[in-house]
Amino acid sequence: MSRNLKTVDAETLLATPLAPVRYIVDNVLPAGLHLFCGSPKIGKSWMMLWLCLMVAKGEPLWEFPTNRCSVLYLCLEDTFTRIQNRLFQITDEAPDNLHFAIMADQINLGLQDQIGGFIKEHPDTRLVVIDTLQRIRGLIQDSNAYANDYRDISSLKALADKHEIAMVLVHHLRKLADGDPLLKVSGTTGLTGAVDSVFVLEKDRRAADTATLYVSGRDMVTGNYHYDL
Repeated sequence: MSRNLKTVDAETLLATPLAPVRYIVDNVLPAGLHLFCGSPKIGKSWMMLWLCLMVAKGEPLWEFPTNRCSVLYLCLEDTFTRIQNRLFQITDEAPDNLHFAIMADQINLGLQDQIGGFIKEHPDTRLVVIDTLQRIRGLIQDSNAYANDYRDISSLKALADKHEIAMVLVHHLRKLADGDPLLKVSGTTGLTGAVDSVFVLEKDRRAADTATLYVSGRDMVTGNYHYDL
């Protein structure tokens, strides 16, 4: 038996006080589900480690203020030795509210419970980074690639929305060139359509010290930003 739609009229909506969007990095990273994409070995993991460190310490990310909180970084393609070496290169002081794991279950096969359990133990957690998305995806269940992409991403979005956290999924780009950065994201539009925002990191040259970060999202100012890495 179908249920009636739950609606709100415009007058009531305007008159109802609602909590503002919670930002983990002001104007850049709100609560919700996000894709962070780039070519292989371009520096995605380094940038995610720096993001996690800045948020855990409550220090600015470039010129953008961060809101200090506990952070979970699932480094599923790394070892603790590699993470330690990277930390030594970017900081002399690491906080105890930045947590790492190098193994995790897959989507709908225990991952949501693992993340939920961590948040229960660390209730001030506001940022979870999963590096990479492919590591937590199971076998294709049917031949509809779009449906698979949308289903997996929707499951993670529901988790992020439930706990009011920012969840960042590290992902790859296609090798084919395209004028639209979002169309370079590997996979179907089920991935980019189901998330709240997409970040695409690109360099003119792989060895360059600067990069362009393309941002497209629902709760932030969309645009292109040029930064030193």
